[in-house]
Amino acid sequence: MGLADFTDSVLRDVESLGSRVNEALFEPTVRLGVTGLSRAGKSVFITSLVSNLLERGRMPQFSAANNGRLQTVYLQPQPDDTIARFPYEKHLASLTGGTPKWPENTRNVSELRLSFRVNPAGLLGGLRGVKTFHLDIVDYPGEWLLDLALMGKSYREWSADALGRMGAQDIGAQVSYQLEQVDGAKPMDEVTLQTHAAEYARFARSAHDDGMSSGAPGRIVLPGELEGSPVLTFFPLLPVERPPRGSLWREMERRYDAYRSEVVRPFFRNHFARIDRQVVLVDVLAALHRGPKAVDDLQQTMADILAGFRPGRNAWLSGLLAGKRVEKILFAATKSDHLHQSQHPQLAAITQALLAQAKSRADFAGAKTQAMAIAALRTTTETTLNHEGRKLECVQGRIAQNAKPVAFYAGALPKDPARILSAAQMGQADWGGFTIQNQQFDPAILELKSGEGLPHIRLDKAVEFLIGDQF
Repeated sequence: MGLADFTDSVLRDVESLGSRVNEALFEPTVRLGVTGLSRAGKSVFITSLVSNLLERGRMPQFSAANNGRLQTVYLQPQPDDTIARFPYEKHLASLTGGTPKWPENTRNVSELRLSFRVNPAGLLGGLRGVKTFHLDIVDYPGEWLLDLALMGKSYREWSADALGRMGAQDIGAQVSYQLEQVDGAKPMDEVTLQTHAAEYARFARSAHDDGMSSGAPGRIVLPGELEGSPVLTFFPLLPVERPPRGSLWREMERRYDAYRSEVVRPFFRNHFARIDRQVVLVDVLAALHRGPKAVDDLQQTMADILAGFRPGRNAWLSGLLAGKRVEKILFAATKSDHLHQSQHPQLAAITQALLAQAKSRADFAGAKTQAMAIAALRTTTETTLNHEGRKLECVQGRIAQNAKPVAFYAGALPKDPARILSAAQMGQADWGGFTIQNQQFDPAILELKSGEGLPHIRLDKAVEFLIGDQF
């Protein structure tokens, strides 16, 4: 390297350092993690969030948009050069085209930065001038967040939990039985190992597609570039006392530990440890449709997530975060537009009750939490139909291969969430007195006015909880 090149490199490094120091001191940044559990609508949520922060005509409950403090919001290049950019423009085009369609799912970490120009508050606000605040939105698969629970579990503990979850699910009972017959004390055999690992992976992905949590590591469900690697080729076994060297148990334990150190730890070091606020999207309606076992599974999954936000209980995580904690966690029940607004309070109450139970299970204390029912993109309108002498409060929207809107009645949610919780805890086969139907709607054909973001339900309330304190 020549002297001129060296000097130029040093100047660039100094400039970059100065930029970072200036941002840290004078332009605060909040990193918002967004993840979802099994088709909860993560890509749609982020697209609508950005759309409605850029064009705030549909954000009455976002106080900064209405009190004169927020001047403007604009997209900026993301700060991390090695992370994919969230394809906002592509997803927005999918949702607002002449024949709107749902955007493709993202399978890896992506990021987007929004910058806000804000009028300072207080008597001295006019002297300080306009300030800039950055919001970095970090998108990642929900299955990866669940891996945080693995860091506090040995292979023996994880195996017991995973086999128990498999046995409780119809699609996993047979695979669980087969794995329980495997003798982990025998010498490791590659053919046997590969066969059982493939069976376990198929179960985990089937459970995921069915909206159930299998307890499987997230990358076994969504392997990506690690497909077929030894670090993903493992499965749970019944405990073996004093397993001999070279045994299948020893090899499974080694690969499990390698997964935690080589896959899970780097993700949380590089991404999770930098998150300030977290959104967890949950399809509560789909779980209610599937029945009490699915709701109990969802509640346990929420508890697993909350357990991960207790750095004081995990020595490795405490060291990783160096005292930093996630400040706020929002559990958002999505697709509330599939219910008439008269039932939104019941959906919100059930979601709040599930969160309270999950907090109790996880012995959680720390970040401020909230649960609410939202629709990041409203796909329906409301209507009332007469059916067998009674009026049904319905929604109507587009479904596949139907040009005209179709009316849909999901059923009536109970006003007392205790009915849901008790049925789930007791493992009842059904809800015993009511049913909830689920319908997949296509995006509505939109005609957006100037200054309007995508239509939604209570997204402004979610934004106020997550970042309202920054203005």
